[in-house]
Amino acid sequence: MIRTAGLVSALALTLAMGGCAAMPASGSGSISDMPPLPASATAPVQYALDTHSFAQPAVAHVRHVSLDLTTDFDSKTLSGTAALDIQGAPGATEVVLDTKNLDIRGVTDASGAPLQFNLGPVDAIKGQPLTVRFPALAAGGTQRVVVAYSTRPDAAALQWLAPSQTAGGKRPYMFSQGQAILTRTWVPTQDSPGIRQTWDARIVAPADLRVVMSAQDLTPEGEPAGDGLKAWRFNMTNPVPPYLIAIGAGDIAFAPIDERTGVFTEPSRLQAAHDELAPTAQMVDVAEGLYGPYRWGRYDLLVLPPSFPFGGMENPRLTFATPTIIAGDQSLVSLVAHELAHSWSGNLVTNATWNDMWLNEGFTVYFENRIMEALYGRDRALMLASLGWGDLQDEMAGLPPADTRLHLDLTGRDPDEGLTDVAYEKGAAFLFTIERIVGRERFDAWLNGYFERNAFRPMTTELFLQDIRTHLIKGDAALESALMMDAWIYQPGMPSNWQPPVSTAFVPVDAAASDFYSGRIPASAIPWAGWSTQERQRFLAWRPAIADGSDGGFTTTARLADLESTLNLRNEGNAEVLFAWLQIAVQHRYEPAVPTLEHFLTTQGRRKFVLPLFQSLWAEGDWGQPIARRIYATARPGYHAVTSNSVDALVGRP
Repeated sequence: MIRTAGLVSALALTLAMGGCAAMPASGSGSISDMPPLPASATAPVQYALDTHSFAQPAVAHVRHVSLDLTTDFDSKTLSGTAALDIQGAPGATEVVLDTKNLDIRGVTDASGAPLQFNLGPVDAIKGQPLTVRFPALAAGGTQRVVVAYSTRPDAAALQWLAPSQTAGGKRPYMFSQGQAILTRTWVPTQDSPGIRQTWDARIVAPADLRVVMSAQDLTPEGEPAGDGLKAWRFNMTNPVPPYLIAIGAGDIAFAPIDERTGVFTEPSRLQAAHDELAPTAQMVDVAEGLYGPYRWGRYDLLVLPPSFPFGGMENPRLTFATPTIIAGDQSLVSLVAHELAHSWSGNLVTNATWNDMWLNEGFTVYFENRIMEALYGRDRALMLASLGWGDLQDEMAGLPPADTRLHLDLTGRDPDEGLTDVAYEKGAAFLFTIERIVGRERFDAWLNGYFERNAFRPMTTELFLQDIRTHLIKGDAALESALMMDAWIYQPGMPSNWQPPVSTAFVPVDAAASDFYSGRIPASAIPWAGWSTQERQRFLAWRPAIADGSDGGFTTTARLADLESTLNLRNEGNAEVLFAWLQIAVQHRYEPAVPTLEHFLTTQGRRKFVLPLFQSLWAEGDWGQPIARRIYATARPGYHAVTSNSVDALVGRP
């Protein structure tokens, strides 16, 4: 159940007094609140070849990162040191790190003695290798390497916001986004998901700001650091892939949901965020009931300013989330279920390289759906799965066949190019297919064991196949044939054993859509008020099945005006519904919706919404491209690099 009794009134009192709620005792102190590591966490690792990293982990690899950094909001930089504990093969005399656009000031050992280092040639995607030489490693020995450096104002992982770009409007804000290979733009380390590292940090920031990180907070109130500054200390004792090292700093307040979950955000948005995300506590309980213990201590959320480029980012202990999920009715909390599920699939068992990101995202979409089913029922889960299937069909239609496989070859490409619905929805469809064929009870038993056997380990497609064949299939040739695993993983498209999800709740929605778009009923006859967000999304995503890809003249300007006016779509507050409407408007060159479109694109930077809308505008040629260029020139300064880099490739940099 949701354990919130007695907390909401305390939150209201805190807000009324203009302060921020204190972290609960479990979030502070020097003793870790995370359970002991299982044996799998310290077992030897056979490192996979990661073409997106310069690292040579079989020779020498980073085991721990210790950051000591100072924030400078005027220069938009972080500066200080990263002390790295290096282990490796006996006799190893160098380690190769990943960096991108970092200013390296020097490298020493633990005593301060200089170490030889050099920066290699620049690769447009990977950055530069930083090679550090040291005395030969002894068997089982550790070498500390201390890199003095500073970031640059254009560090792709970091976004520095002026006070005017925040809800409060009085203090600046900074946050990071490391996935997939952006951590190297603010931390010089081996930036590969297969090289797990523990870490700690000391961060100095202006005293009127609060620093949060994806680790245990050892100083919830900060420590005086002189000259109007405070220092904040953090510790992560679980080894994590470096893309999960994350930071935020700004006017940030906290409200607990229960004893191990809570919400961070700007004070003016705290009550709304707390109320919206109240189901989080129950989600943690449900997730543990499905697939074993939550191994990260606390589970909190940081609701960021609107420029955050993703819906959510599963940074351990502290999911980073877009404010676009605050719909006012808890209708978009499946995003929380998704990021929470990553605490098992992704954070616990991690893809070793970005060619296999389906092992993170496909497992997580499946797990998310199971959480939603347990909390909200089978009908809600089926609607979500059906919407996901529709998104996958749309996405695959525009992808080259090679990119519709689960196991990708992203050599020479930015790994973000693999971040499509194939990894998410086709990956989940594969797991749903296995569940259907072997039965839920048997599948759940295997999945529980999979998370336990491989906890804190890098995972490849080959290791996944080895695990499922050993622990689920067990030599059953008929079952192996029925599952068609190699077809799912290595072949394009959808295998013949796939059965798309069917939601009976969508039957009357599809009928209403067909009747409206064909002109048989006016918008006033659509039962919009009684529909859930998912039913509204389905209605707006409906398209007539016309062979040439057009709508056959079903949608006219008059019909669109009726829809917009009757359903009050200009003032729609649900970002998912508004996005679906704007896609219709752009694809039919509906001019009255352009002001709504411009407001939407200039007030939030979530790539899921931004990039498809610019793609739709661009596809409309002489009508849409001038609109795209004009809006982008205004919107781009407010986007994170993850979003602007994607749109730059389409529209061009203003």
